[in-house]
Formats: sequence, structure tokens, C-alpha cells
Amino acid sequence: MKKFTQRELMLVAITALIMCIPIAIIAHRTAPAMLPSTAFDYTTIKVTKTSVGEKRQFCDNPTKTLGQLEIHETSLNPGEIAHPPHQHPEEELTIVRQGTVEVLVNGELKRVGPGSVIFQSSNDLHNLKNVGTDVAIYHAIKWRSPLTP
Repeated sequence: MKKFTQRELMLVAITALIMCIPIAIIAHRTAPAMLPSTAFDYTTIKVTKTSVGEKRQFCDNPTKTLGQLEIHETSLNPGEIAHPPHQHPEEELTIVRQGTVEVLVNGELKRVGPGSVIFQSSNDLHNLKNVGTDVAIYHAIKWRSPLTP
């Protein structure tokens, strides 16, 4: 087996670094912009139809203190679930604006209505279902901080 000289190893290392430059440039160009102080005008937020209702994406950006801040509104048709039970490293806050929903919190199903606030801690299994007879609407706020696993 051939032994590599220090010069050959250095050339391989430099070549590998140079090859990473285009990847870093592309990643930087596609990274979302830092979110400044903002007022989101509800009437200008694009509505996206989903298989279970609608979604309005307010933002999904880094901020001065967070690696990511994601805010969206979901309209959930009666009897529908937002998603199967899942977990993620980010903490999440959900504020119910309209309707009655059933949420999985700490392994228990809880039924809450308008004005209710749901906090899901990092990596806790959770989901949300519209158990009412009308459309349920809620805002979800999820963030990634330096403490996020």
C-alpha cells in the first residue's frame, strides 16, 4: 500500500476545501433573509389550499436571536387532523382562533376552543384534530434557538 507524502495529503485537503466553496455559496444564496421587525397584513398573506383545509404562511426565517421563526395559520375542516402524531426538536405554540380542537399533549388528548393556547415542548409527540362542526382556525408559532437539540 502506497504511503502518501505530506504534500499529497495537503493537496487533497486543499482540493476538498475548494470543491466546498460552490456549495457554501449556493447555501448562502438560498438561505432565508433575517426577519426584521414586521407587521404582517393578513389580507396580503397568500392562501394555499391543502387536503384538509387551508394554510397561510407568515414567515419562516432566522431572526436576530433565533435560528428559525416559523409562523403560519391553518384552517382545518371538521373531522380532519392537521397531521399524524409527530415530534420535532423545535418548541411550538398554537393559538386557537376558531372552533374546537383535540390535541395530544403529554400523552393525553385535551379538548380546547377559541382563545386557548397549546405549548408543545421539544421532541414531544403531538397532533391536532378538528372535533367541532365548523372550520377550526389556529396559528402555529415554531422556533429554533441555540438551545434547540
